[in-house]
Amino acid sequence: MSPADEHRALAVEVGRCCGQRGLRIATAESCTGGLVAAAITSIAGSSAWFDRGFVTYSNEAKRDMLGVAPALIDAHGAVSEPVASAMAAGALARSRADCAVSVTGVAGPGGGSPAKPVGTVCFAWQLRGHTPRVETRQLPGDRAAVREASVAIALQGVIERLQVAVNQGPETAR
Repeated sequence: MSPADEHRALAVEVGRCCGQRGLRIATAESCTGGLVAAAITSIAGSSAWFDRGFVTYSNEAKRDMLGVAPALIDAHGAVSEPVASAMAAGALARSRADCAVSVTGVAGPGGGSPAKPVGTVCFAWQLRGHTPRVETRQLPGDRAAVREASVAIALQGVIERLQVAVNQGPETAR
């Protein structure tokens, strides 16, 4: 299955999960540059469950659009679980969505460091009113491969969070 086909299949499932509870989603993206939102909006009818996407490539955009504290970026770096978590929380605070996913990473080919080499990507998934789930992955490949894998991981994480919400009932989903 091509990455585009995988992304489409995952986005269809995100829509199915959102539709089961009438939930809406928002994205906050850095290294993926809007690819998660693009995968979602490639699905006809996604306007029923996709609220908005934030492309916050620069630190200033993370601060201005999502309210990520400069001190948090200074302390942990833009590619970190605390910043990914703050991005997801900011997307929820600045949207009408019930669920948010964020992605921030080093796609390459440059920009890496010994502590955060190329392919380091941090994700956060959060349902409104709940603690976020955060995760860091070290992804192989070139820039395109890192970005494609990041989209798939982001969408799969949304599905997992929404399935938990569906299985536990509406009080958990919101």
